Amino acid sequence: MKLDAHQHFWRYNPVEFDWIGDGMEALQRDFLPAELQREIGAAGIDGVVSVQARQSLDETEWLLELAATNDFIKGVVGWLPLASPQVRRDLENLAANPKLKGVRHVLQGEVDGSWLYNPNFNAGIDALKNFGLVYDLLVFERQLPAAIKFVDRHPSQTFVLDHLGKPRIKEGHFEPWNKNVRALAKRENVWCKISGLVTAADWSAWTEAQLRPYFETVLEAFGPGRVMFGSDWPVCCVAGQYSQWVDTAERLAGKLSVFEQAQLLGETAGKVYR
Repeated sequence: MKLDAHQHFWRYNPVEFDWIGDGMEALQRDFLPAELQREIGAAGIDGVVSVQARQSLDETEWLLELAATNDFIKGVVGWLPLASPQVRRDLENLAANPKLKGVRHVLQGEVDGSWLYNPNFNAGIDALKNFGLVYDLLVFERQLPAAIKFVDRHPSQTFVLDHLGKPRIKEGHFEPWNKNVRALAKRENVWCKISGLVTAADWSAWTEAQLRPYFETVLEAFGPGRVMFGSDWPVCCVAGQYSQWVDTAERLAGKLSVFEQAQLLGETAGKVYR
């Protein structure tokens, strides 16, 4: 089974999606399951993991409803108020749904590092393992040192790094991302998504050769068994079509063995997100 471990759905409105700014007009509309089902069918993808785009319980419940009526949505990474004293109650309510596989908070939008040290937020992270939930780690490159310390506080929690930790590909910067992502990879409870590469590069001029060093770095650092393919659809649409990124990812993985390619393109995501 080929799995896309990272995509989003939304009903667009400019207030809730104020991060969709100039130059991102392609994203200023609804993106719903019927459209994605056509895209993955054409690209040979069997299923997806849907990830939160808004920080609301309403959206998490909506994603779970979509998963209940669309079998190709194999799991949901939702949002919960992890810093709330009532987080265990919310976890008990939502984790009863077998399609809830993980939780994410948009850490990249917080003041650098501060949220990662928040004691209430860390208490919420501590609670996740009791429910078998993954935590998706969304940070900018500059936040990776704080993310490493954060992960070290939770050695029993499964983490998945989104978008390779957002290297600054467009600017041509390789360090200190390279050093920091390799340090994070030494933590064996962390996996990594091969996603968000085209949007970290120049949207209109990226090349496969430009992306390859970043791809090969995480592949070497984490190993083929701890990386997984993700599209970041529909965000990827600002830089290309869904099928274009699938084809690019498969070519980037072309030097791997058949077994390793199967891991990257689905088996690892199936294992980590159950």
